[in-house]
Amino acid sequence: MSAPEGGRAGARRALADLLRPRATRGHLIGGLLSLVLGFALVAQVHTTQRDTTFATARQDELVGVLSDLGQRSERLRGDVRDLEDTKAGLERDARGGTALQEARERAATYGLLAGTLPAEGPGVEVTITDPGGAVRAADLLDTLQELRDAGAEVVQIGDVRAGAGTYFLDGPGGILADGHRLAAPYRVLAIGDPHTLTTALGIPGGVVKTLEAAGAAVAIAQRATVKVRAVRSG
Repeated sequence: MSAPEGGRAGARRALADLLRPRATRGHLIGGLLSLVLGFALVAQVHTTQRDTTFATARQDELVGVLSDLGQRSERLRGDVRDLEDTKAGLERDARGGTALQEARERAATYGLLAGTLPAEGPGVEVTITDPGGAVRAADLLDTLQELRDAGAEVVQIGDVRAGAGTYFLDGPGGILADGHRLAAPYRVLAIGDPHTLTTALGIPGGVVKTLEAAGAAVAIAQRATVKVRAVRSG
C-alpha cells in the first residue's frame, strides 16, 4: 500500500470512531427517566380505566345503580324516623314517670302529715308510768309539743295517731285524746332523730322533769325503727 492510501484509511477509521455512539452518564440518566415516565404512563392509563367505569356503563346499568342507592337512602331515612319516634316516646315516658313518682312522693308526704298512712323509721318510745294518777291532759299535750318542736314527724299516743288538731281532755275516767280514752301507763311513739328527741324531752324544766316532779316515772328508749300503725280516719 502506498503512503497516500494508508493516509486515507486512517482518516476513515478516525471518522468512524467519531460517529460511533458512546455511553455517557447523560445517556444513562436519560434512559432511567424514560423508564420512569413509561411506568407513570401505564399507571395513569389503569387509573383512567377505573375512573371511567361508570362513564362506559350502559344506561340500564346506571339506572339500576341509582335505583339501588335510592332504596338504600329511603331505608336509612326510615330508620332515622323510627329512632326519632323511639327517642320521643322514651322522653315522654321519662317525663311521665318522673311526674308520677313526684306525685306519689307528695301523696305519701301529705298522708304522713295528715296521719292517714302508717309510718316507720328511727325514733323514740316514751313510757309514762303514773301510779298516783298525777298525770293530766296538759302534761300529755306538753309531751306532744316537745316532740314536735324537736322535729318529730309522726307521733302516736296510745292507740291515737296525733294530728294537727289533736286535743287532750281530763275526764272522770282518765284522759281523752281526740275523744279516745287513754290508760296508764301512757305509751308515746315518735319518729324522728332519736338523739334530738331524747335531748329535747330531758332538758331542765322540760316535760320529763315536770312529770317526775308530779310523781310519774318516764322512760325513754331510742329505737332504730319505730312502727306507727295507728291512722286517722279523716
